[in-house]
Amino acid sequence: MALIGFLQRTAGRAVRVAAGVALIGVGAALGGGWLALAVVGLVPLVAGAAGVCLIAPLAHQPLRAPHRAGA
Repeated sequence: MALIGFLQRTAGRAVRVAAGVALIGVGAALGGGWLALAVVGLVPLVAGAAGVCLIAPLAHQPLRAPHRAGA
């Protein structure tokens, strides 16, 4: 599962945070029913900031990546 490996690294966390910010921005800009998109955008934002990968357990991987020495 290369995707999950990527999402658990620092670059993957940054991508998730950026995606969350983008979803929140689009949802807030469009307003109305699109505000739900802003709420959904909180999930990748918070998960990326907390360093957890919510889809990792689906691939039998740990929710939080193990700490690597020197990383």
